[in-house]
Amino acid sequence: MSGLLALLDDVAGIAKIAASSVDDVISQAAKAGSKAAGAIIDDAAVSPKYVQGFRAERELPIIWRIAKGSFKNKLLYLLPVGLLLVNFAPWAIAPLLMLGGGYLCFEGAEKVAHVLGWGHGHEDYEGKEDAAIDPAKLEEKKVQGAIKTDFILSAEIMTISLAAIPESNFWMEASTLAAVAIMITIAVYGSVALIVKADDVGLALASRSPLAATRALGRGIVNVMPHFLKALTIIGTAAMLWVGGSIIVHGLAEMGWHGPEHLIYGIAKSVAGGSGFIEWTAKAAIDGVLGLAVGFALIPLGERVITPIWRKFAPKAV
Repeated sequence: MSGLLALLDDVAGIAKIAASSVDDVISQAAKAGSKAAGAIIDDAAVSPKYVQGFRAERELPIIWRIAKGSFKNKLLYLLPVGLLLVNFAPWAIAPLLMLGGGYLCFEGAEKVAHVLGWGHGHEDYEGKEDAAIDPAKLEEKKVQGAIKTDFILSAEIMTISLAAIPESNFWMEASTLAAVAIMITIAVYGSVALIVKADDVGLALASRSPLAATRALGRGIVNVMPHFLKALTIIGTAAMLWVGGSIIVHGLAEMGWHGPEHLIYGIAKSVAGGSGFIEWTAKAAIDGVLGLAVGFALIPLGERVITPIWRKFAPKAV
């Protein structure tokens, strides 16, 4: 009996340690994931466009297919690569982050240039091709394109999160990064599903509810959603430029050039007047303007190199 009680005490002790480790993983994952908020916002903002033009019954299956691709991107590809980099080639993280940041700046600046009528991005070419594609093939093309875009944004999210994880042992870092991947993917694509189906919910309430107040709510949802999606696109573009600019500035500091980071911090501090929120807003705005400038500088390269490569390797109808 004493041996059995001792065994139960050992099991209870192991359970307490395991529970504490799980709590530590979740806590660190939440803190690390919050550092990648800009990239997460951008991921949620750009995803709804991939279901536009499809029948309502295909929207959730398409989102689920993209979400599965995102899980695969983060857990099967990016997590092992990130752990290898941080343990064996930490010097490569900053340049890779800056490369991804430059891509985000290019994408954001291209959207701004398109709104201003200054050029045509790869989405214009895709739109012209989409009209002639069979719906099933178009769905496959859109899903694969979304998964490719998710890979870029997921790489940013995972790398930023990994850099924010306190130094620990290999398995703690792996568990925390896996928790970040799962939590963020569920949050992003759960939000996308709610956004995409909101107008259907509003239409159902407006047409089927027996209560006048509920019908009015449904009509309000239907009327608001187009404006909400437009605002989400603007927010996504701004987040893309902000994240891209801040990644480049931080990457330069990591590589030894602290001047831009100190200058931006000094300007933000001087206009904040002691307000942390104003300081953060000023820094984000400066990072965004820098990201826009970098993106505009990259547009000629994008039109001559990135867009042709995109068109070559993007899924095509057969």
